[in-house]
Amino acid sequence: MADKKPINPILKLTLEIGPIAAFFIAYLRLRDQVFTIGGTEYDGFVLATAGFIPLILVTTGILWALTGHISKMQVATAVLVVVFGGLTVWLNDDRFFKMKPTIIYALFAGVLGAGLLRGQSYLQFVMEEVMPMQRVGWMILTRRLAFFFAALAVLNEVIWRTMSTDMWVNFKTFGLTIAIFGFFMTQGALIQKYGIEEEKDDQG
Repeated sequence: MADKKPINPILKLTLEIGPIAAFFIAYLRLRDQVFTIGGTEYDGFVLATAGFIPLILVTTGILWALTGHISKMQVATAVLVVVFGGLTVWLNDDRFFKMKPTIIYALFAGVLGAGLLRGQSYLQFVMEEVMPMQRVGWMILTRRLAFFFAALAVLNEVIWRTMSTDMWVNFKTFGLTIAIFGFFMTQGALIQKYGIEEEKDDQG
Protein backbone atom coordinates (compact mmCIF):
# COMPACT_ATOMS: atom_id res chain seq x y z
CA MET A 1 0.00 0.00 0.00
CA ALA A 2 1.38 3.42 -0.94
CA ASP A 3 2.36 5.71 1.92
CA LYS A 4 0.39 8.89 2.43
CA LYS A 5 2.14 11.98 1.13
CA PRO A 6 1.93 15.32 2.98
CA ILE A 7 -0.31 17.95 1.46
CA ASN A 8 -0.92 21.60 2.27
CA PRO A 9 -4.01 21.70 4.57
CA ILE A 10 -5.46 24.70 2.74
CA LEU A 11 -5.11 22.93 -0.62
CA LYS A 12 -6.68 19.78 0.83
CA LEU A 13 -9.62 21.75 2.23
CA THR A 14 -10.06 23.55 -1.09
CA LEU A 15 -10.18 20.27 -3.00
CA GLU A 16 -12.69 18.80 -0.56
CA ILE A 17 -14.98 21.82 -0.18
CA GLY A 18 -14.46 23.33 -3.63
CA PRO A 19 -16.96 21.16 -5.53
CA ILE A 20 -19.71 21.89 -2.99
CA ALA A 21 -19.03 25.62 -3.15
CA ALA A 22 -18.99 25.49 -6.97
CA PHE A 23 -22.32 23.64 -7.01
CA PHE A 24 -23.85 26.24 -4.70
CA ILE A 25 -22.63 29.16 -6.84
CA ALA A 26 -23.74 27.47 -10.07
CA TYR A 27 -27.18 26.81 -8.61
CA LEU A 28 -27.60 30.43 -7.51
CA ARG A 29 -26.70 31.64 -11.00
CA LEU A 30 -28.83 29.11 -12.90
CA ARG A 31 -31.79 28.37 -10.65
CA ASP A 32 -34.22 30.70 -12.43
CA GLN A 33 -33.24 29.60 -15.92
CA VAL A 34 -34.36 26.77 -18.19
CA PHE A 35 -32.08 25.38 -20.89
CA THR A 36 -33.15 23.34 -23.90
CA ILE A 37 -30.58 20.70 -24.83
CA GLY A 38 -31.33 18.09 -27.47
CA GLY A 39 -34.99 19.01 -27.38
CA THR A 40 -35.26 18.49 -23.61
CA GLU A 41 -35.68 21.28 -21.08
CA TYR A 42 -33.37 21.25 -18.05
CA ASP A 43 -33.59 23.61 -15.10
CA GLY A 44 -30.61 25.18 -13.37
CA PHE A 45 -30.48 22.59 -10.61
CA VAL A 46 -30.00 19.72 -13.06
CA LEU A 47 -27.28 21.61 -14.95
CA ALA A 48 -25.48 22.46 -11.70
CA THR A 49 -25.63 18.78 -10.81
CA ALA A 50 -24.24 17.85 -14.23
CA GLY A 51 -21.24 20.09 -13.57
CA PHE A 52 -20.78 18.78 -10.04
CA ILE A 53 -20.24 15.18 -11.17
CA PRO A 54 -17.00 15.61 -13.16
CA LEU A 55 -15.77 18.21 -10.67
CA ILE A 56 -15.98 15.81 -7.72
CA LEU A 57 -14.19 13.15 -9.77
CA VAL A 58 -11.42 15.56 -10.78
CA THR A 59 -10.83 16.84 -7.24
CA THR A 60 -10.89 13.30 -5.82
CA GLY A 61 -8.36 12.27 -8.48
CA ILE A 62 -6.13 15.23 -7.63
CA LEU A 63 -6.26 14.32 -3.94
CA TRP A 64 -5.23 10.78 -4.77
CA ALA A 65 -2.41 11.97 -7.03
CA LEU A 66 -1.09 14.39 -4.40
CA THR A 67 -1.42 12.18 -1.33
CA GLY A 68 -1.28 8.66 -2.75
CA HIS A 69 -4.41 7.86 -0.73
CA ILE A 70 -8.15 8.52 -0.61
CA SER A 71 -10.41 7.34 2.16
CA LYS A 72 -13.20 4.83 1.71
CA MET A 73 -15.60 7.63 2.66
CA GLN A 74 -14.33 9.76 -0.23
CA VAL A 75 -14.63 6.83 -2.64
CA ALA A 76 -18.18 6.07 -1.50
CA THR A 77 -19.15 9.73 -1.82
CA ALA A 78 -17.72 9.98 -5.35
CA VAL A 79 -19.50 6.79 -6.44
CA LEU A 80 -22.85 7.95 -5.06
CA VAL A 81 -22.43 11.36 -6.70
CA VAL A 82 -21.89 9.66 -10.05
CA VAL A 83 -24.83 7.28 -9.59
CA PHE A 84 -27.44 9.64 -8.18
CA GLY A 85 -26.17 12.72 -9.99
CA GLY A 86 -26.17 10.73 -13.21
CA LEU A 87 -29.75 9.59 -12.62
CA THR A 88 -30.76 13.19 -11.94
CA VAL A 89 -29.35 14.34 -15.28
CA TRP A 90 -30.39 11.28 -17.29
CA LEU A 91 -33.98 11.25 -16.02
CA ASN A 92 -34.14 15.05 -15.60
CA ASP A 93 -35.39 14.54 -12.05
CA ASP A 94 -33.79 16.38 -9.14
CA ARG A 95 -35.12 13.94 -6.55
CA PHE A 96 -32.28 11.48 -7.11
CA PHE A 97 -29.55 13.99 -6.28
CA LYS A 98 -31.47 15.22 -3.25
CA MET A 99 -31.64 11.65 -1.96
CA LYS A 100 -27.85 11.24 -2.18
CA PRO A 101 -27.04 12.66 1.30
CA THR A 102 -29.68 10.36 2.78
CA ILE A 103 -28.00 7.32 1.23
CA ILE A 104 -24.52 8.47 2.23
CA TYR A 105 -25.35 9.13 5.87
CA ALA A 106 -27.52 6.04 6.18
CA LEU A 107 -24.64 3.99 4.74
CA PHE A 108 -22.14 5.48 7.20
CA ALA A 109 -24.54 4.93 10.11
CA GLY A 110 -25.11 1.34 9.00
CA VAL A 111 -21.40 0.56 8.67
CA LEU A 112 -20.57 2.06 12.07
CA GLY A 113 -23.57 0.30 13.62
CA ALA A 114 -22.54 -3.05 12.15
CA GLY A 115 -19.10 -2.64 13.66
CA LEU A 116 -20.60 -1.82 17.06
CA LEU A 117 -22.70 -4.99 16.93
CA ARG A 118 -19.46 -6.89 16.45
CA GLY A 119 -17.87 -5.08 19.36
CA GLN A 120 -15.59 -3.03 17.09
CA SER A 121 -15.13 0.64 16.27
CA TYR A 122 -14.55 1.04 12.54
CA LEU A 123 -14.05 4.72 13.22
CA GLN A 124 -10.98 3.84 15.27
CA PHE A 125 -9.47 1.98 12.30
CA VAL A 126 -9.80 5.12 10.19
CA MET A 127 -8.86 7.88 12.64
CA GLU A 128 -6.66 6.32 15.31
CA GLU A 129 -3.42 7.68 13.86
CA VAL A 130 -4.82 11.19 13.75
CA MET A 131 -6.54 11.11 17.15
CA PRO A 132 -5.08 8.53 19.60
CA MET A 133 -7.67 7.49 22.15
CA GLN A 134 -8.50 4.58 24.45
CA ARG A 135 -10.76 1.88 23.02
CA VAL A 136 -13.66 2.72 25.32
CA GLY A 137 -13.54 6.31 24.04
CA TRP A 138 -13.65 5.11 20.44
CA MET A 139 -16.67 2.94 21.18
CA ILE A 140 -18.57 5.83 22.74
CA LEU A 141 -17.65 8.22 19.92
CA THR A 142 -18.58 5.66 17.27
CA ARG A 143 -21.97 5.06 18.89
CA ARG A 144 -22.68 8.78 19.00
CA LEU A 145 -21.54 9.28 15.41
CA ALA A 146 -23.69 6.40 14.17
CA PHE A 147 -26.78 7.97 15.74
CA PHE A 148 -25.72 11.39 14.42
CA PHE A 149 -25.39 10.13 10.84
CA ALA A 150 -28.76 8.38 11.12
CA ALA A 151 -30.32 11.65 12.30
CA LEU A 152 -28.77 13.53 9.36
CA ALA A 153 -30.20 10.96 6.95
CA VAL A 154 -33.68 11.45 8.40
CA LEU A 155 -33.30 15.23 8.45
CA ASN A 156 -32.25 15.32 4.80
CA GLU A 157 -35.31 13.29 3.84
CA VAL A 158 -37.61 15.63 5.75
CA ILE A 159 -36.10 18.77 4.24
CA TRP A 160 -36.00 17.77 0.58
CA ARG A 161 -39.47 16.24 0.69
CA THR A 162 -41.20 19.07 2.53
CA MET A 163 -39.26 22.24 1.67
CA SER A 164 -38.17 24.19 -1.38
CA THR A 165 -35.10 23.41 -3.48
CA ASP A 166 -33.52 26.66 -2.28
CA MET A 167 -33.90 25.50 1.31
CA TRP A 168 -32.40 22.09 0.52
CA VAL A 169 -29.39 23.58 -1.30
CA ASN A 170 -28.68 25.87 1.66
CA PHE A 171 -29.07 22.92 4.02
CA LYS A 172 -26.70 20.77 1.96
CA THR A 173 -24.11 23.52 1.51
CA PHE A 174 -24.11 25.07 4.96
CA GLY A 175 -26.35 23.08 7.30
CA LEU A 176 -24.64 19.72 6.92
CA THR A 177 -21.16 21.23 7.14
CA ILE A 178 -22.01 23.21 10.28
CA ALA A 179 -23.74 20.19 11.84
CA ILE A 180 -20.74 17.90 11.33
CA PHE A 181 -18.30 20.54 12.57
CA GLY A 182 -20.51 21.21 15.57
CA PHE A 183 -20.77 17.50 16.40
CA PHE A 184 -17.02 17.04 16.63
CA MET A 185 -16.61 20.29 18.55
CA THR A 186 -19.01 18.98 21.21
CA GLN A 187 -16.96 15.79 21.60
CA GLY A 188 -14.00 17.65 23.09
CA ALA A 189 -14.69 16.46 26.65
CA LEU A 190 -14.85 12.83 25.50
CA ILE A 191 -11.63 13.10 23.51
CA GLN A 192 -9.87 14.81 26.40
CA LYS A 193 -11.07 12.19 28.89
CA TYR A 194 -10.01 9.15 26.87
CA GLY A 195 -7.12 10.62 24.87
CA ILE A 196 -3.82 8.79 25.44
CA GLU A 197 -1.52 11.75 24.87
CA GLU A 198 -1.56 12.50 28.61
CA GLU A 199 0.03 9.10 29.28
CA LYS A 200 2.93 10.05 27.00
CA ASP A 201 3.36 13.35 28.86
CA ASP A 202 3.59 11.53 32.20
CA GLN A 203 6.48 9.43 30.90
CA GLY A 204 8.42 12.48 29.70
